[in-house]
Amino acid sequence: MVHTPPLHDVVILGGGLAGLTLALQLKQRDPDIRILVLERRALPAPEAAHKVGESSVEIGAHYFDKVLGLGDHLQNKQLRKFGFRFFFSEGRRDIDQVTEIGASRFLSVTSFQIDRGIFENFLGAEVQHRGIELIEGAMVRQIELTDDQTGPDARHQVVYEHEGVSHTVNARWVVDACGRAGLLKRKLNLAEPNGHAAHAVWFRIKDRIHLDQWSDNIEWRERCNPQARWLSTNHLVGAGYWVWLIPLASGSHSVGIVADPAIHPLAAMDSFDKAMTWLERYQPLLFDELDPKRELLQDFAFFKRFSYGCKQVFSADRWALTGEAGLFLDPFYSPGSDFIAISNTYITELIAMDRRGERLGARAQIFDQLFHSFYDSTMALYQDQYPLFGDPEVLPVKVIWDYTYYWGVLAQFFFHQRLTDLSVLASLRTELAECQQLNVAVQNFLRQWSTLSLKRNPAVMLDQAAIPWFAELNRSLNDDLDTEGFVARIRGSHTQLQRLATDILQRAQSDHPGLKADELVLLLPASMLDGGPSDMARMLPEAVN
Repeated sequence: MVHTPPLHDVVILGGGLAGLTLALQLKQRDPDIRILVLERRALPAPEAAHKVGESSVEIGAHYFDKVLGLGDHLQNKQLRKFGFRFFFSEGRRDIDQVTEIGASRFLSVTSFQIDRGIFENFLGAEVQHRGIELIEGAMVRQIELTDDQTGPDARHQVVYEHEGVSHTVNARWVVDACGRAGLLKRKLNLAEPNGHAAHAVWFRIKDRIHLDQWSDNIEWRERCNPQARWLSTNHLVGAGYWVWLIPLASGSHSVGIVADPAIHPLAAMDSFDKAMTWLERYQPLLFDELDPKRELLQDFAFFKRFSYGCKQVFSADRWALTGEAGLFLDPFYSPGSDFIAISNTYITELIAMDRRGERLGARAQIFDQLFHSFYDSTMALYQDQYPLFGDPEVLPVKVIWDYTYYWGVLAQFFFHQRLTDLSVLASLRTELAECQQLNVAVQNFLRQWSTLSLKRNPAVMLDQAAIPWFAELNRSLNDDLDTEGFVARIRGSHTQLQRLATDILQRAQSDHPGLKADELVLLLPASMLDGGPSDMARMLPEAVN
């Protein structure tokens, strides 16, 4: 008798964050779909799991909460995030006497600090509860992609080993979610370097880091209501690097150093002892906090060059890559879960189309182009920008710009479920292209500005919650828009970015009249350049002076 391997609609290689959330999204879209998830590890994962990616931002949090319906877990088992917060504290122990960027209160859209061990254990139980087959301790040994994609019976083949026994399964779709192992990426020669050279070291301490207690200054402590700075993703910044502090629901704290190797070589921080010596010099307050707790160290890891691209992530030949199996940007602004949400949404749409018998060729190509466009747009926020991270005059302006670009464009598309709406995307083609060009020009301009900046570091808090248009932009993500309203929203964001870019240009040139901005000026309407300050500009100085 000939044994026929079992057939699954989708085999997902990897049962981490990307693979498990994709399985849930696919099952939610189509309850009859047959999914197999192959995970190399044996669950449960340890709490304070040894991973980068604990901090979520608006898109990722919305995906976990509203799209996948996991809000109860997030609210009850994870920590609500108090936004991003930045301190220009290099070499200083008087944190109350340096510039702080952050909000004094929670903004409208919720995000979370996610303990990946707790979350992935929950996701593993949830996929099985929803009838998805998850095999732990499975080692994928071979993937055979069929060349024949014409018929309804076309299938790929996956061979895996489990408890010493080899198994073969057939799959209509194969999705690589195995992280940096990149099984499909290596098989198909899809790896692609990018121009962003940066490294990271990180570790966990089995204790809370209560940053709010780093000063006895009552006025400084009461700037935030509630006094919960420790719940923020705190950034201690300097030229060429930033240090993250992320609290975890398990009671641990995650600490990371991310740096430009041209300024801060990896060799200076690639062990815990070296990292502590580095912190003693550059961020002594954090060193003071950690030095008595060395025995509470839970783990330590580093990546020499963490950022990379991928030639293709979605294919009409019924394979795809998601999460770190495909692309990875930079942990600054925590975009990892955002790009999982976006890629999983495109994959879910392609698989749904396939199950309806629709042709995939053009749609898969367009989705791949869109995803790479989002990647390229976001990469502009990081590439060659690390030198200005220690600039207390320019980085606050960059943060306002970067948030405005993110909340005003990409987050709007995700929150309002327009990522796969090609007719809307086509109608906004001009505005989206101009937003992308403007973002690149502003990033270049900020870099030039920082070369002239005096880098003044006054003892002020630049309160993002006190900027009405900025807080409203965050709140607007929760609106319910029809197609006409959504198109108007993106066109409004396009105009808003033009106005903000004009204000930034005029602000910088008021301090530095000789500052060149030819690239930026060409992208801005003459009426804005010739006019006076906008309503946005009257608020901007409160955030950046």
